[in-house]
Amino acid sequence: MTVTDHRTPSADTAVAPHFAPVAGHIGAEVSDVDLTAPLTSAQVEALRAGLHRYKVLFFHDQPIDHAQQIAFSRHFGPVTASHPYDDDAPTEFPEILAVDNRNYEKKFGVKAASYTNEWHTDVTALVNPPAVTVLRSAIVPDRGGDTTWTNLAAAYAGLPEPLRELADGLRAEHRFGGRRPAFAAGSRYDEKVSRTPLVAEHPVVRVHPVTGERLLFVTPGFTHRIVGYSRRQSDALLDLLFDEVTNPAYTVRFRWRPDSLAIWDNRATAHLAPSDVNHLEIDRLLYRTTIEGDIPVGVDGTPSVAISGEQFTGS
Repeated sequence: MTVTDHRTPSADTAVAPHFAPVAGHIGAEVSDVDLTAPLTSAQVEALRAGLHRYKVLFFHDQPIDHAQQIAFSRHFGPVTASHPYDDDAPTEFPEILAVDNRNYEKKFGVKAASYTNEWHTDVTALVNPPAVTVLRSAIVPDRGGDTTWTNLAAAYAGLPEPLRELADGLRAEHRFGGRRPAFAAGSRYDEKVSRTPLVAEHPVVRVHPVTGERLLFVTPGFTHRIVGYSRRQSDALLDLLFDEVTNPAYTVRFRWRPDSLAIWDNRATAHLAPSDVNHLEIDRLLYRTTIEGDIPVGVDGTPSVAISGEQFTGS
C-alpha cells in the first residue's frame, strides 16, 4: 500500500525563486514564488539578494491584498507610513499609498495620468529616503501606462573618470518639486509642502550600505541645486548628471498587468511614471508601500543632513 506524505514542505524543500534578467543593466522577472502564501527564510534571502543584484524585481499573477502587501514588504525592513504628505491612506492600512490618477487633479492642481512623470528616486527630500519600494497594480489600462527604472550604479560607472572624481566630492540639496515643481502653485499639495517643507542635503554620490556600490544620487524630480555653486553652474552640472542618469542604456521598462508587483532598491534606482496615457480617458490605480531607509553616506564618509524635516521611520 502506498502512503502519501501530507507534511508541509520545509524550508529545505521549498522551491527557490527563479530570476530571469530582462535588460542589460537592471531588472529581473521572478517566478516560482507565491506571494499569497508565507515565504520561507531561504526564499526571503534569495529575494533580498536578487533585489541587490538586479535593482528591481517584477512579479505577475500575484492576487494579494493590502495586508499581504504589507506583510511581504516587512521582509525587507520596517514599513513606513504611506507618505510624508499623504492624508488619504486607508484608515486600517496607513502604510498604503494609493497611486490613483483619478485624484491627481484635486491633489496637484494639474490634469495628468501619472503621479509624477519626472525621473525620481522616492522622497529624497527626506534625510533618510526609503530603502525599498513595493508597488502593486489594481487597475491598469489596456495599453500604455508602463513604468521605467534606471540603474544609478551603472550611471555613475558610465561617467568619464574626471567627472566621477568631481561628483564624488559634491553635495546637493533635495526638496519637493526639484527645480521645476510638477504640482501647481496653490494646489493642495503645494500648500502641504509650504506648510511643512522637507529639505535634505545629500552626497551626489552615495555608497550603497549593502553592496558598497557608488550610486549617482541625483534626479530631476527632487534635486534642487548643487551646494556651493551658482545657480547657472549648478544647473549646468545637474543637466550633465541627469543626462547620464536617464541614459536609456541603463533602463528597463515594465508593462503592468492586473495583479502585477514591482519591488525596487530605492537607493540604487530612479524611476519614471508614464506620460503616454495623458491623452487617454483611462483609470490607473496602484498601491505603494515603502521601507524605512538609512541616512545616505558619501564617498568621504560624510552622511546626509536634514535642512528641514525629521527622519521618516517605520514600525
